[in-house]
Amino acid sequence: MSELGQRYRSVVEKIASAAESTNRDSEQITLVVVTKNHPDQLVYDLLALGARDFGENRDQEAGPKAKQIAAESSERFNWHFIGQLQTNKVKSVLEYADFLHSLDRPSLLDELQKRTTERENALKVFVQVNMTEDPERGGVNLEDLMPFAERVLSSPGLELVGLMGVGGLGVNPEREFERMAELSGKLQAIAPEANKLSMGMSGDFETAIAYGATHLRIGTAITGNRPT
Repeated sequence: MSELGQRYRSVVEKIASAAESTNRDSEQITLVVVTKNHPDQLVYDLLALGARDFGENRDQEAGPKAKQIAAESSERFNWHFIGQLQTNKVKSVLEYADFLHSLDRPSLLDELQKRTTERENALKVFVQVNMTEDPERGGVNLEDLMPFAERVLSSPGLELVGLMGVGGLGVNPEREFERMAELSGKLQAIAPEANKLSMGMSGDFETAIAYGATHLRIGTAITGNRPT
């Protein structure tokens, strides 16, 4: 098996083990492989290994890659946009993204509402939460979260699936994950179907699973170091 295959299988096995240890079904956990700065071939190789969800954070790279692979591959896969999305890139991202993990501000919501009014399939979105006091970290402030979520719920072209967390630097991830789980419970009180949690990356995904993560964004643990 290739090194990529070994890394992918190792992560899949760790996800299954972490899920089992917390009495969760690993089938309910989505592994989003972050493929930014890697060539198209890496995605083809991952598709052959069984991966079906891929994430990137730059439209100028993700757009051409997603469209090319969709045109050439017979496999069905999902593309996740996971970085901060500028409003002038919304039209482009809507051409290929199935999920947006970073709905983080009213101006972006305004643009998405405008661009998705006639969309055949609703764009699945996570509201990004800023759990810090640093506005540079991005995300909706805690006090604004529920009113913002209600706006998303009233948007016909959008499907609110849950929350994505952006924590502080150098903060214990367990504390952040616990807070995200609490916020998810509050959101489900007004939107029971919005029960997904996008949190956990290469260094902490097993801990995230223990706190209810449903979407893991994992890059280097699978892909290895990015080409320079």
